Amino acid sequence: MHFPPTELVLNAHGAVYHLGMHPKDLAQKVILVGDQDRVGKISKYFDSIESKHQHREFVSHTGTYKAKRITVLSTGIGTDNIDICLAELDALANIDLEQRREKIQKTSLDIVRIGTCGMLQASLPLHSFILSTHALGLDNIAHFYPIQFSEEETNLLGEILMQVSFPKGVSPYLSAASTSMLERLDSKKVTKGITITSSGFYGPQGRSLRLPSLMPQIHHDLGAFEFEGHRIVNFEMESSAIFALGAELGHQCISICLGVANRPLEEFSKGIDEAMNELITYVLERI
Repeated sequence: MHFPPTELVLNAHGAVYHLGMHPKDLAQKVILVGDQDRVGKISKYFDSIESKHQHREFVSHTGTYKAKRITVLSTGIGTDNIDICLAELDALANIDLEQRREKIQKTSLDIVRIGTCGMLQASLPLHSFILSTHALGLDNIAHFYPIQFSEEETNLLGEILMQVSFPKGVSPYLSAASTSMLERLDSKKVTKGITITSSGFYGPQGRSLRLPSLMPQIHHDLGAFEFEGHRIVNFEMESSAIFALGAELGHQCISICLGVANRPLEEFSKGIDEAMNELITYVLERI
């Protein structure tokens, strides 16, 4: 298949349009963060840095940590940006940009999202490490692609929809994390569970300021869900698209987040630097 300039958009230097990266800048191991300032907070642990790029909110550093070559990329906030990042990361790995043709030999990327989240269980202390087994998407990204959801994903989604009501017009989808990456990042330090990926920070997560949310009790309803050992444990804004698009493209994707808010107890962290540094080193050792 040939990808014309309107489909595979490159900049004047032949790099993918939004990320500003060339294939040589991409490592097989990728860490995604929302905050562009967090890229440098991760790459400071590298033994060496070989490349740095920035275009808009997309900042990338590629270097080596204990003989492991790693790319750290900021995505900005939301699944709309994840659509851009996953498409262009895959293009860097699996499309010949000069010939504009798909490569015969495919590369599967190991992709870890490090983020922050709001927790839905009162028993979870602030700064808990939350490892996502699945992501329930309240966004619409996956609905624009021919995603082949598994029987396990479809059945678990059905159970959630039986127990939790969402506003009219919201069509959730559920994607599983990579089992191999889940095993790699699992330990007694983490809490595992289903992550809710919201399309916004306020109303879509049940927050009401001057404009009230249509689902002000959603965090209580989601936190009460339980089915065959599965619990919904946190809210964030990117994982569903990472899991759905990544898996369909053949990549191994996982999310691990630092719990900065306990929604049932109405507690919010007063400072995350130390805990985030601990989470970063935790991931770097295991990726």
